[in-house]
Amino acid sequence: MALALSLGRRGMGRVWPNPAVGCVIVKDGTIVGRGRTADGGRPHAEPQALAQAGDAACGATAYVSLEPCAHYGKTPPCAETLISSGVARVVIACTDPDPRVAGRGIAMLQAAGIEVTLGVREAEAQRDHAGFFSRVTKSRPWVTLKLATTLDGRIATATGQSQWITGPDARRLVHMQRARHDAVMVGAGTVRADDPSLTVRGLGIDRQPVRVVVSRRMDLPADCVLTRTARETPVWLCHGQDVTTRLQPWSEAGVQMVPCAVEHGQVSVVSALTALAERGLTRVFCEGGGALAASLLLADVVDELVVFTAGMGIGAEGMPALGAMGIDTLSDAPRFALAEVTQVGADVMTIWRRS
Repeated sequence: MALALSLGRRGMGRVWPNPAVGCVIVKDGTIVGRGRTADGGRPHAEPQALAQAGDAACGATAYVSLEPCAHYGKTPPCAETLISSGVARVVIACTDPDPRVAGRGIAMLQAAGIEVTLGVREAEAQRDHAGFFSRVTKSRPWVTLKLATTLDGRIATATGQSQWITGPDARRLVHMQRARHDAVMVGAGTVRADDPSLTVRGLGIDRQPVRVVVSRRMDLPADCVLTRTARETPVWLCHGQDVTTRLQPWSEAGVQMVPCAVEHGQVSVVSALTALAERGLTRVFCEGGGALAASLLLADVVDELVVFTAGMGIGAEGMPALGAMGIDTLSDAPRFALAEVTQVGADVMTIWRRS
């Protein structure tokens, strides 16, 4: 099962809207087939592993990191494919909450006389599939908020200089984290200040995440890096519904428009995330800026907080990592539980998750 989970993780950021599943076929103590969900979501892991195993699948044990699907879509159900192969036993890490599956895959296998073992390395599998589960059960993607700050919580100097607060090792790790998400999201202020590309670089990655910008008024430079490269790597723009007269130049550049509800004068992040989920995204990596980060925290939609801290101080005149949140008492502040502390070059990375 550890291998099946590892195979599945290779598909993170590459298989949406489907889950990143891994499958391993074992017979007489020997691995005879392995597979993961293919880029774009199909074929699924099970038929690829079974095809590799061939006739050796008969009487074998299949290890799958998620309950095999039980519904007909563009391909037959994976549960049916496992049954047809003649496997004797299926070991499943965790069940699938998708209403089209939700125990039906297991029931199909058992009805065919196949032994089913459930819950092996379940906690790991649930972590790996958290984005897919969130889209199914919460109608929004899993949200990772990344901050790169000084010791005093600043992300730039008073003049806006921010490159680079953290070192090259931290920046390389951020690119790896981008690659494991379906999309990278920023606010309009970040685009205006940094003109970022938001791509994965230096890792030999051939499939880029969607680049999402949240901007109510679309007050963005028309000739930024994102618009110039929108036809090469997708750019989605979450905007208010009252800016229809400004859409044409962006559409002509190849940017996909995502109209969203507006609350308190800003794009509703809940509306934006719902719209992104409807378009298939399961995991979103938010890189700021401060206003968008604060909005996500206030809306209670941040599932994981990744903070890179550099050993420098800028002072009170620097730009804070979070915009205004209107919090008067500590009991109203969002809290997270510390999950991991890692030294990354000269910097420190802490990972925080929902308490």
